[in-house]
Amino acid sequence: MSSKLEQLQALLAPVIEALGYECWGLEFLSQGRHSLLRIYIDHANGILVEDCEKVSRQVSGVLDVEDPISNEYTLEVSSPGMDRPLFTLEQFAKHAGELVKIKLRSPYEGRRNYQGSLRGVEEQDVVVLVDDHEYLLPIDLIDKANIVPRFD
Repeated sequence: MSSKLEQLQALLAPVIEALGYECWGLEFLSQGRHSLLRIYIDHANGILVEDCEKVSRQVSGVLDVEDPISNEYTLEVSSPGMDRPLFTLEQFAKHAGELVKIKLRSPYEGRRNYQGSLRGVEEQDVVVLVDDHEYLLPIDLIDKANIVPRFD
């Protein structure tokens, strides 16, 4: 996780949790002079639009006061959805058995994209079974990981 993301997480997670939600994760996409801050929130009862609006109002206030993002940005608050992004080792462990799609920052064992069955975690590695081969992917190399929804 980049230092900017860590700084935003440390600043915003307590605000989100004080409202009664879980701060599932953050994405900060810097696009020249305009950036996007996407915050994923979760709750045992699910997330409604009203929940996103409530968190957005609170977070906007904190961001206005603290001003951690120097350039223009758009704030989005969302539920993790069915193609839930995974950010932490705990989240990977919790979703063992799911089908996942993982994109790495740089190639590992000759490739950057992996899709397979999430086996769990071993120390700092995410274990994924792809075509009968088990890969241990270092969490620090993972750029993006999502659950692949199944419609049975």
